[in-house]
Amino acid sequence: MQRNEIRQTRLERLRYIQAMLGELRVMADAERFDMVTYLIEMAYIEASDIARGQRPDRVAPPISHQQRDAVA
Repeated sequence: MQRNEIRQTRLERLRYIQAMLGELRVMADAERFDMVTYLIEMAYIEASDIARGQRPDRVAPPISHQQRDAVA
């Protein structure tokens, strides 16, 4: 599988996740689960931002205390 095909497959999966989040958001809102609706909305927005290239699809892991102390 070529790099472009892999990227396209990942984008398709991300859009599927986004679509499912949209459906879950509607369900949570209909049941008035305000905090659940909010959290799903944040995940939906994050997926949208990644799909548009406005955010990286991965973030660096936090630096552990041991790593931080070793650098200092």
